[in-house]
Amino acid sequence: MGKDNRWTTYNEEQLCELHALAEDYKGFMSTVKTEREAVCEVVKRVQAAGYRSLDEVVAKGESLKAGDKVYAVWMKKTMVLFTVGTQPIEKGLRILGAHIDSPRLDLKQVPLYENTEMAFFDTHYYGGVKKYQWTTIPLAIHGVVAKKDGTVVDVRIGEEENDPVFCVTDLLIHLSKDQMAKTLGDAITGENLDVLIASKPLVIGTDTKKDAEKDAEGAEAKELVKKNVLAILKEKYGMEEDDFLSAELEIVPAGKARDMGLDRSMIACYGQDDRVCAFTSLDAFLKVENPEVTACCLLTDKEEIGSVGATGAQSRFFENAVAELMDRCGQYSELGLRRALASSRMLSSDVSAAFDPLYAEAYEKKNAAFFGHGIVYNKYTGSRGKSGSNDANAEYFAWVRRAMDDAGVAFQTAELGKVDIGGGGTIAYISALYGMDVVDAGIAVLNMHAPMEVTSKSDLYEARNAYVAFLTAQA
Repeated sequence: MGKDNRWTTYNEEQLCELHALAEDYKGFMSTVKTEREAVCEVVKRVQAAGYRSLDEVVAKGESLKAGDKVYAVWMKKTMVLFTVGTQPIEKGLRILGAHIDSPRLDLKQVPLYENTEMAFFDTHYYGGVKKYQWTTIPLAIHGVVAKKDGTVVDVRIGEEENDPVFCVTDLLIHLSKDQMAKTLGDAITGENLDVLIASKPLVIGTDTKKDAEKDAEGAEAKELVKKNVLAILKEKYGMEEDDFLSAELEIVPAGKARDMGLDRSMIACYGQDDRVCAFTSLDAFLKVENPEVTACCLLTDKEEIGSVGATGAQSRFFENAVAELMDRCGQYSELGLRRALASSRMLSSDVSAAFDPLYAEAYEKKNAAFFGHGIVYNKYTGSRGKSGSNDANAEYFAWVRRAMDDAGVAFQTAELGKVDIGGGGTIAYISALYGMDVVDAGIAVLNMHAPMEVTSKSDLYEARNAYVAFLTAQA
């Protein structure tokens, strides 16, 4: 168990491995800021590691055997990886399950408007956010625009050195007497989380002046800043205003993942809940060759809003993918599938709250997670009376403890703050509906759900090692 700070235990070889993992992680997080980008990057990595598309295997009528590596993607926003084991799949899988969506601002379907010669994007926040944290910080736009002709255009603005950035404005302190008297939750409203994107009107040349004069009495003729924005979007992306109706554009914090602290012991960036666990799960998964038990890495969408929809953990995508895998292995039956899911063991790879001494009153210290003390196991989550929780079976957690100790992995246990203060959930309870053993296992995070979250490089390393230990532990 992680009673000691792990930084005091590493040898030079381990430190080199730790820092290499952290650098790879920072590169991953600087590239990946949406669920679509996460799937795209993971596909690149697994294809380079020899994984094949399960859909292609099915389409060609090919068979799979022990040692084969496949992946499946659904709607470009969720995916699953399998490495086929030597024992029948009916006996169960070892599953690492993380989510790849994060709190953000989404553009509404009719987002673009002009007010007093300033153009804005109207937004709808996604997931649990403290709205005041999203004002006056540099923001970027990531996503896709799907057009009626079937083409899909990628959009990514605000990440390159010469790119413009955007922001949500806030009231200056000199005029904030009434605002400052409000609670934090009320000072910034959801409808005020609109993003400032432009202030320059369209310049009307001699060729267009006559047409502009014809429209001078119309309301649209006065919205020259908005028209300028539409002209820019038309030139760069071939977009019309109506194309926003079928766009998925997300507003996220701009900038790269960075080392944090004079000792460079931490990493600061957006979206570590839960892509820090997705990354470490993937890295661990790719290290496992020829497993006895079929290994699985599940990366899901929509966890931050209840795991709903076709790409959330509540969909049938995972179950369908396991059925297709069993079929290609010549092992499928409806009863066999049910047995496989019920016999599986899973780590719900999701983050936990790191103890913050500046807000110690929110934590129960002996049941809190600390930086540098290893992966965090939450035997149960939920809120207050364990509402919405998966409460892991004692015998299963004993097996997990043994697997960690046998591999020399540091781990700690925690709850998400004091009992009556709040709480939260993960995808664990959804997978547990199949009857499988599930426990939450992830990395402690400071500033969870804020535009900049903080983790320990040591915990990153220990989590990756813990996931490897779980996938390879003896039954």
